[in-house]
Amino acid sequence: MTLRSSNLFIFHHFQACRIQGLLLRRREVRTLAMASSRFPGVVVDNELNKILDANMDHVAARRQARQAFKDIQLGIDHILFKTQCHGLKMKESYEVNSRGLEIFYKSWLPGTARPKAAVFYCHGYGDTCTFFFEGIARKLASAGYGVFAMDYPGFGLSEGLHCYIPSFNELVDDVIELYSKIRENPEFHSLPSFLFGQSMGGAVALKMHLKQPSAWDGAFLVAPMCKIADDMVPPKLLTHILIGVANVLPKHKLVPQKNLAEAAFRDLKKREQTAYNVVAYKDKPRLWTAVEMLKTTQEIEQRLEEVSLPLLILHGEADIVTDPSVSKEFYEKASSSDKKLKLYKDAYHSLLEGEPDEMIIQVFSDIISWLDEHSLKHSSSSST
Repeated sequence: MTLRSSNLFIFHHFQACRIQGLLLRRREVRTLAMASSRFPGVVVDNELNKILDANMDHVAARRQARQAFKDIQLGIDHILFKTQCHGLKMKESYEVNSRGLEIFYKSWLPGTARPKAAVFYCHGYGDTCTFFFEGIARKLASAGYGVFAMDYPGFGLSEGLHCYIPSFNELVDDVIELYSKIRENPEFHSLPSFLFGQSMGGAVALKMHLKQPSAWDGAFLVAPMCKIADDMVPPKLLTHILIGVANVLPKHKLVPQKNLAEAAFRDLKKREQTAYNVVAYKDKPRLWTAVEMLKTTQEIEQRLEEVSLPLLILHGEADIVTDPSVSKEFYEKASSSDKKLKLYKDAYHSLLEGEPDEMIIQVFSDIISWLDEHSLKHSSSSST
């Protein structure tokens, strides 16, 4: 009797272990299936999935995710990653700035020839200068330009709470500080220098110009955030409520937001590929970040007439993230004697990442033509 009871206990214990193992295996299969649906065509094992599902609020998790995923990112089927980069000189660095924050930055240089000019990039909201911009930078460097980019504090691989902007002015000062150091390098000091801003990065670039009116030789801005369209401005009462709550809960993620990938990417396959941007911020905006962005657009709107540098503005006519009508108003109000506005029929917000290939090729062609023309102008005026 005792033996039979023991055997029965062993049998039930074995069955329980077996069932537990099957359930665990099913969970693993479901996890892998979810990961595969997140990243079409890529098998993501459990270890990598844990890294990607970690809390990205702090920089250590973001850096680990990017390190684990960067080779997969560069292997996706996207026109940006089909540019040959043989011979390009690429370098990634970290530097602690004057506020004690460790900032990630990167450079892409032509292999042998001296760069025609230096391009300094300002990325958009929630974004990073890695992933998609890697392909954009390689394209520009292959056309003969030195390209420099950084992640703002709290964005991408730079130190700070993810996508939290305590002060937009401080963020701009951080960008000026690093880019000024790079420009002081004797290798780049005599090169013409152009700002390149995308979306919120357009606001960063404009603020840099307004703080340093004579420092830059021009700017090209893709779908810049320089004013909130009149029909999108929140009522004053709602704005006051937002600011009041933000003063109490500045870091909380409470501001509603549309699916940015859906709103910004017209090409459906490329829209799916936004999942590979593993260090991008994809949560609701933090309250104080929203307040700072609102204040910044209000300031820029009042100062559009002060924009005086050579200017190229590029915008999709079907953009619902930043309004193309605002870019038209910006173009008309800017005091620049050398300015150009390019509008693209049916195009969405992400002109260089989310459009059909032929549109992306056209936008690159317009940018490089403008850069070639203005680099040559600078060289001609410097030699006379």
